[in-house]
Amino acid sequence: MKLLNSNSMKVFVFVMGTLSVGLFSSTALIPATAAAPEYELPRVYDASMPRDQQIALAESAAPVEVSSNATVYVLGPKGYEKAREGTNGFSCFVGRHFVKPAETTIEPQCFDAEGSRTLLLVYMHGEELRTNGKSEAEIKADLANGYKEGRYQYPSKPGFLYMMSSQNRLSAIPEHGTGIFPPHLMFYAPNMTTKDIGFDAEPKLDYLGMTHPGAGDNLIVVIPAASKSPADTVGR
Repeated sequence: MKLLNSNSMKVFVFVMGTLSVGLFSSTALIPATAAAPEYELPRVYDASMPRDQQIALAESAAPVEVSSNATVYVLGPKGYEKAREGTNGFSCFVGRHFVKPAETTIEPQCFDAEGSRTLLLVYMHGEELRTNGKSEAEIKADLANGYKEGRYQYPSKPGFLYMMSSQNRLSAIPEHGTGIFPPHLMFYAPNMTTKDIGFDAEPKLDYLGMTHPGAGDNLIVVIPAASKSPADTVGR
């Protein structure tokens, strides 16, 4: 998902499953908007992280009222494993991709029911390929073919996913590695264009943007003005 733009900011792109998001910065990645966790996040996020820490990190993506009732997935040696069955249709997990051989992104997120039905399956398959040794380029190509062949579907209606954790460690360009990106929300906007939100071109706003205008996987990205991790709000 290509994210936001502004006149004084450079845009860096990272791949997240089948999507890519641009991080913006004047000279470096944006600093964390909330306190760091009690434990240091690893450079490579993998199945070696204790299960309880994976669950807590996944849950930090959404308000406790949402994440505590969501289905939660953790990363196992062969891909994602269900750690808990939820009751509200939401699914929380920590996404990742390699930006360097010894560095991954860390992407806590919670999909609503529509995203759980569609996009979550793409992430699951992508991680299965990753644990089988496929490169990020091979994974991206395989998932793109999955959409073309009808194995995957884009969201069919408006909806959203939470990425409100203070620990969104995303990537810029490979030589810059990863950095913390502010808590944000992403709304499914399949096939919408910038004209649908009142702009003739890509909006140059720090708090609102589109990822792939006109495409099936397009999302509207919103960074709340008072961004704060739900986990910090409830004192986790």
